[in-house]
Amino acid sequence: MTPGPRPTPGGLAAVSSALLAMSRHLEVRDVLKTIVASARELLDAEYAALGVPDDHGGFAQFVVDGISDDQWKAIGPLPRQHGILAAMLHNAETERLADVRKDPRFEGWPDAHPEMSDFLGLPIRDGDEVIGALFLANKRCPKPSGGCGFTADDEELLTILAQHAAIALTNARLYERSRELTIAEERSRLAHELHDAVSQKLFSLRLTAQAAAALVDRDPARAKGELHQVAALAAEAADELRAAVVELRPAALDEDGLVATLRTQIQVMDRAHSAHVVFDSYGVRALPAAQEEALLRVSQEALHNALRHSGADRVDVVLEKREDHVRLSVADDGCGFEPGGVRRAGRHLGLVSMRDRAGGVGGTLTVESAPGEGTTITMEVPGV
Repeated sequence: MTPGPRPTPGGLAAVSSALLAMSRHLEVRDVLKTIVASARELLDAEYAALGVPDDHGGFAQFVVDGISDDQWKAIGPLPRQHGILAAMLHNAETERLADVRKDPRFEGWPDAHPEMSDFLGLPIRDGDEVIGALFLANKRCPKPSGGCGFTADDEELLTILAQHAAIALTNARLYERSRELTIAEERSRLAHELHDAVSQKLFSLRLTAQAAAALVDRDPARAKGELHQVAALAAEAADELRAAVVELRPAALDEDGLVATLRTQIQVMDRAHSAHVVFDSYGVRALPAAQEEALLRVSQEALHNALRHSGADRVDVVLEKREDHVRLSVADDGCGFEPGGVRRAGRHLGLVSMRDRAGGVGGTLTVESAPGEGTTITMEVPGV
């Protein structure tokens, strides 16, 4: 039996780098993007894409590389499972074509879609199940007359990558499922805690309000005291609700991303408080899920402090991309404080929690404040 072609040392290093990159990610979306970028780079193609099918003839996820965000928006809705894509998904066959446009199964593409000619695509399998389709187009090389730029060696290399992609994608799905189960368990636990703690507060609140009503005619002074207690109990119940809710990862973070979630929450805060709360974002796109959650939680805690304790007229929240990191800053023009004095008094204003969240995702947290000079809390996380 004649052995197959061996990758060059440089090719082996590239394959190794691609496989290591895939293994570093636990989020499905991150894994998909890494697979596509690695495939395009390894085979020196102009375009690459990976589609994960849904159960309704379309794609649950579709990731591209080599196409700008503006181009992608102009192309329109995700493709359906038809033509060559359907062949790879349903027949589980590798497709290597000199010109995809001349294949009888080709059904065209939207006006904004880039022109593609030579094509290499193959299914990604988990056992007997096809869990995705990986394909590349427009090999950057001189094309043989009437032939495909992609070679049998390219096909073999992409097959190896697809096999490891299946493992990485399956692991990422298992991780996300495990996390969903953990979140469900945590929600159940919090529901019990909310029921126990808040129900007791509301019961006390009702009894105290009834006592105040009974006293209002015959002993107004005592009735006034009971009403003050009503206000205190209501504030405690609100605090316990807020503390529990803040521990839940909002569904909007998964659906809309960090920037949109922050913008929505800050718009609500701006309407609900007398202070003017402003949000600006510069150049930040998707981040790893753990970083997004940590940034959201720190912003919530910092905003809570600013709106409740500082007496600020204005709070500015800025999320921006720097060269090698992303920075979040929450700055208010309130009364400020002396950070060392807060620590000595045993009051932390959530600073310990915020530092723990930042450190947990490889980031840092700094606090700048002085009496009468407002407060700025800054969190930075690595990333591009």
